[in-house]
Amino acid sequence: MASGKFATSVSCMDGRIQIPLANWIKEKYSVDFVDAITEPGIDKTVADNLDLISIKNKINISINAHKSELVVVSGHYDCAGNPVSDAEHIFQIKQGVKVISLWNPNIKVIGVWVDDSWKVNLL
Repeated sequence: MASGKFATSVSCMDGRIQIPLANWIKEKYSVDFVDAITEPGIDKTVADNLDLISIKNKINISINAHKSELVVVSGHYDCAGNPVSDAEHIFQIKQGVKVISLWNPNIKVIGVWVDDSWKVNLL
């Protein structure tokens, strides 16, 4: 069993967002570690319910093995895996929050947007 307080990040694989996102989650939610579940353009994948078995299994590992009580769904500026407008990303992130919230109603699920300054914005 892992020790320390965990959160779960469901984010794009883009390395530019990983450190700002993990630091924001740690600071804002007072956690020690952030489990990272990444795929290119993951906000679209989750919002559109595309091949979610692997993502759901990874989230469940984070929740069950690490006792994560928070899942953060994100999207970001200049995403190569999902090249759509910022507004479309934000819509997809909000949809993704709804989808993941249905999987485990006891877990807090939030959405964030990482802007062109690599600043994390709560939606």
